[in-house]
Amino acid sequence: MPDFDPLDIVDWRRRVFALYAAVRAEADPAAGHALWRRGRDELFAGHPASPLLPEDRAGFSGLRVAPYDPDWRFEVPVLPAPAVSWEPQTGTDGVVPFERLGVVRLPGVGDLDVWRLAAYGGGVFLPLRDAGCGKPDGGYGGGRYLLDTVKGADLGGDRDHLVVDLNFAYPPSCAYDPSWACPLAPAGNRSDTVVPVGELAG
Repeated sequence: MPDFDPLDIVDWRRRVFALYAAVRAEADPAAGHALWRRGRDELFAGHPASPLLPEDRAGFSGLRVAPYDPDWRFEVPVLPAPAVSWEPQTGTDGVVPFERLGVVRLPGVGDLDVWRLAAYGGGVFLPLRDAGCGKPDGGYGGGRYLLDTVKGADLGGDRDHLVVDLNFAYPPSCAYDPSWACPLAPAGNRSDTVVPVGELAG
């Protein structure tokens, strides 16, 4: 992990939690998406804990995000699935333990494993590596995150359902700075479908 001031990390997390709370409060998902884009651009451009490298901040004019498409928004139940453990080695945080919480079924995309962080803080984690990742006009090659509730990335839902809106897909910090090492999508979070929305590489 880069050498950030811990209090800067605290402030970054507060701002991300507040941003997603504002997104959830928007009745119109497209308006929430526009808010999300503006908020992330502001954080990346000016916050001391931005994952952008210093040389990339000078000419930064905004993250590359596809226009909002409501066809990629789903509100789906978390379906039961056999318990499975996943322990990715992140390098910066060591082994991060996850347990499969269930599965979400996204029309046109397929079934994706939903993970519970089996460590302090808990949280729901939903990564995705679609067929466009690593290709021109696609997402980051290692995949993108849809939900990471322990860090604030939570689009809502109810007790048994999750809002999974692929327009909000974003890459992990290692996409911007190689000194980060992030959990990437395992086999159960890969799709043969190209997802053309969300934050794109380049």
